[in-house]
Amino acid sequence: MYDVVLAACRWLENTSWAVTVRESALAYPVMQWIHFVGLSLWLGACLTVDLRLIGVGQRRQTAAELSNGLFAWKWIGFGVAFVGGFLLFSAYATMYVSNAAFFLKVAVLTPLALMWHVVVQKRAGAWTEAEHTSAIGKWAGVIEFILWISVVTAALGFLLTNVS
Repeated sequence: MYDVVLAACRWLENTSWAVTVRESALAYPVMQWIHFVGLSLWLGACLTVDLRLIGVGQRRQTAAELSNGLFAWKWIGFGVAFVGGFLLFSAYATMYVSNAAFFLKVAVLTPLALMWHVVVQKRAGAWTEAEHTSAIGKWAGVIEFILWISVVTAALGFLLTNVS
């Protein structure tokens, strides 16, 4: 199975966009910047809702209202982060798939955090009544917050283990 994954990664590394990102002096840093901007939008909006569920911040809006208001920003940020991350991955796919921190980030933590995020966003309205958030909502916000911080930590671990 690993041989199939490596073959797919080699193919991806030889695509025109991957070669461009890898060989250009500016493309890789620009893609990193785009990826980080997308992550900042995505995580900033998600963590804002999580903090509101936990009870941190001003109480002008319920967590559900805040989540609805930030819905577009969350998914724009996710889309930008995904495209930027895919282009970064395509440039060095074989190196990335052999890194344990990258595997932890992409195969375990990110899918788990995304699934939990969808649950939290769908249930935020049920967990907030007027100005109060239920205990379940608070714990859900704490868990999502921890999952996203774990994704970022795994990403940092990946960056630190691939320093040339």
